[in-house]
Amino acid sequence: MLDVVALRALQQVHARGTLARAAESLGFTPSAVSQQIKRLERQVGVTLIAPAGRGVVLTPAGRALVDSSSDVFATLEAARNAARSVAEGAAEGAVEIVAFSTAIRGLLAPVLQQLRRQHPRLELRIGEEDPARALQLVDTGLMDIALVHDADGAPLPMSRSLRHTQVHVDVGDVAVPAAHPLAARESLSSGDLRDQVWVTSPPGTVCHDWFRHLFAWTDIPEVRHSADDFSTQMALVAEGDVFALVPRLARPQPPPGVVLRPLSDPPSREVRAVWRSSSDASPGIRAVIAAVTPAQSAAP
Repeated sequence: MLDVVALRALQQVHARGTLARAAESLGFTPSAVSQQIKRLERQVGVTLIAPAGRGVVLTPAGRALVDSSSDVFATLEAARNAARSVAEGAAEGAVEIVAFSTAIRGLLAPVLQQLRRQHPRLELRIGEEDPARALQLVDTGLMDIALVHDADGAPLPMSRSLRHTQVHVDVGDVAVPAAHPLAARESLSSGDLRDQVWVTSPPGTVCHDWFRHLFAWTDIPEVRHSADDFSTQMALVAEGDVFALVPRLARPQPPPGVVLRPLSDPPSREVRAVWRSSSDASPGIRAVIAAVTPAQSAAP
């Protein structure tokens, strides 16, 4: 029979690219991970990893073993969660959550006290990662739940072992200098804004993509400043010479001299909770997803 711990080590070497990084993620030493993989190679009877620069790669046999291991871990996890759910459905133990920064501030942080009151034996551990990396961490079993947003309006690719549900829709509003004539409008369109000067998030961010899409049918306005922090953007808006496009999720309070106006056709992004289908029965995961879902809807 294959050693499940060693199989997990091989999976993490594949995900991380080096023995040292795999060891760090598993809480082992690199030597211990190396020994586990050697033990697995003896059990299988073939070489599973090979050197590649400063790291290692899986051999074709190693890759085939990892590709077929997801069903093994899914079965084990389903068995564990079934046992937990039988115990009166109590949400207890550790739940590892990974999310992008504004989801942590705007969706997770506001429900932590509620979850502590309702489930005092539940322990939440939260880490920050971008959506693509967060999906990989959940898919490989290093995290239990990911909060991710769609990139540029296109859903993130997910493996068949993952399930997901929408928990939030985020939209962008325009930060306008309070003394500007457009501040008197109830809502604004891209046509109202194309002659203004802007501060935007850096290229490659969702909000920069929002800005470009806002002016997809016209010339891109002048961008005078670039800042990733929305408090910084609004501080520049308060000086009276630039506009900013700011998401509502976890948005800081605007300073004096800044008003926020909705767009007639606002850019938006869906925020989804993602978990492994094998953990559907986990009371802890169900409790977290219910807490961050609008109207406290029933879990997945």
